[in-house]
Amino acid sequence: MNTTVRRNKFSVALTFVMMLGLAAGAFAQKNQAKAEKEARDKSQKAAKVFREVMSTPDKAVPKELLDGAEAVGVCPDVIKAGIILVGGRGGTCAISRRVPGGWSAPAFFKLGGGSFGPQIGASSTDFVLLFMNDGAMAGLLSDKFEIGGEIGAAAGPVGRTASASTDARLKAGILSYSRSKGLFAGLELKGVVINPDNDLNEAVYGLKAKDLLVGVEIKKRIPPSVRALPLQISRYSRK
Repeated sequence: MNTTVRRNKFSVALTFVMMLGLAAGAFAQKNQAKAEKEARDKSQKAAKVFREVMSTPDKAVPKELLDGAEAVGVCPDVIKAGIILVGGRGGTCAISRRVPGGWSAPAFFKLGGGSFGPQIGASSTDFVLLFMNDGAMAGLLSDKFEIGGEIGAAAGPVGRTASASTDARLKAGILSYSRSKGLFAGLELKGVVINPDNDLNEAVYGLKAKDLLVGVEIKKRIPPSVRALPLQISRYSRK
């Protein structure tokens, strides 16, 4: 094989490798852009729900409780459906932890679970979750946990009654606030499981949810629009 033929084959191989590299790079950029858009949309939707809940007269989360929360989660449009004796619930959550001067970048989670008992219908519910103590945070930082199972949970009090707020804070690790759209009737016997959506977290931040929620500094790597939720929470509680 002469030198010219060898050079031609090497040139073709090199061109092929470069084309593969360019294609892989374009694919990675496309996936990154898709993940950042998904995260941005989730953070903005969660911020909108939180703002609307806090703007409802006499139904907002009491400031004393919000100021005492270690983390705040917002879960928009959680779908719950049931037929006769079996039902289920599913959705996503964006969760920010209190950090000096504000709130952390939102970590993204998945929420789901089954229910058993007489039930029929479907509903869509927005949830605001307050994680009130170290036990609640420990559950949140695990790979998955059941709300109301491993960690005590209760419906959060509304209005301005300080005594109710104090009692709720002492008895529950997680306080939940909700607003529903649709109709549902039934008795639910099991809680919902929440676990991190680390495919999305790692695609956007290069970190898992638990790393985001233990104070890892990544502000320079956060797309500005993803900060919608922590900025919205800061409007109501910042210390």
